[in-house]
Amino acid sequence: MLSTIRWGIIGCGEVTEVKSGPGFQKAAGSQLVAVMRRNAALAEDYARRHAVPRWYDDAAQLIADPDVDAVYIATPPSSHKDLVLQCAAACKPVLVEKPMALSHAESRFMADACRLANVPLFIAYYRRCMPRYQQIKALVDAGAIGAVRLVSVQMLRPPSAQDRDPAQVWRLDPALSGGGHFWDLAPHLFDFLDALFGPIAAASGQVSNQGGFYAAEDTVSASFRFASGLQGVGQWCFAAAEDLDEVVLRGTQGTLRFAMFSDAPVLLENAQGQQAFTIANPPHVHQGLIQEITDHLLGRGQCVVDGDCGVRTAWVMDSVTGRLP
Repeated sequence: MLSTIRWGIIGCGEVTEVKSGPGFQKAAGSQLVAVMRRNAALAEDYARRHAVPRWYDDAAQLIADPDVDAVYIATPPSSHKDLVLQCAAACKPVLVEKPMALSHAESRFMADACRLANVPLFIAYYRRCMPRYQQIKALVDAGAIGAVRLVSVQMLRPPSAQDRDPAQVWRLDPALSGGGHFWDLAPHLFDFLDALFGPIAAASGQVSNQGGFYAAEDTVSASFRFASGLQGVGQWCFAAAEDLDEVVLRGTQGTLRFAMFSDAPVLLENAQGQQAFTIANPPHVHQGLIQEITDHLLGRGQCVVDGDCGVRTAWVMDSVTGRLP
């Protein structure tokens, strides 16, 4: 029985510098022993700066390393399917960044391949394991706003300088990322709503590109219904003047408001009055999920942020954007 999970990272880019990479070194029972990047000089530099023993410029070599017990894939979504299949073939548990893949069909194929190989598959929906979102869930589960009747989502952002010159931004290239900012950010929201209220059973939407800065959609409206009957609506626009990030849960006894992508106070309003919960995000936002996955692999816990979880969110994303066959 293992006492430590030795991790390897494929794609040690920006997201791994603070958000995720150090979490593999700080989680109990976890070690980061190898990293990979196609640019060998950058891989070596990352390993040196983060005190990682080995580095590679070939993903297959890292996956084959006998001292790597589990793999974290932090590359663009266009490569997720192939890399997950390689990990499954090597019988190595794998954590893959979100969005899980370029489509629901790819996500389902990945989950099925790992299940067939009896290889644990996890998706980087780390917000489920962060104190801020756990507090929101605790309030909902405790009935702080009664029975929730409606979910409303609004996310608006002005176009950035990068949006106006997207050639260097892989997240705005649908061939690499699957879509634009909606494809990058909305999966976190839909996964967290899944954690709060269970699976979404029906979803539809409209997409358009109104700013014209890049090929992907910049405006999305969505309507969705959970298996429980709870209904939700959402609007996302990344070509607006206003900067707004707000999720509103309206219940029979109150209202809960929070942002998905900042640590702004969580606002509760019910018969007892108004209350604000200020909960700072941890320095390495992935660490809670890394700890939960490590505990799962060591046989001392259970992580539910698995392949099936990722497949459900991919289905919602494809349903909203009209990509389902």
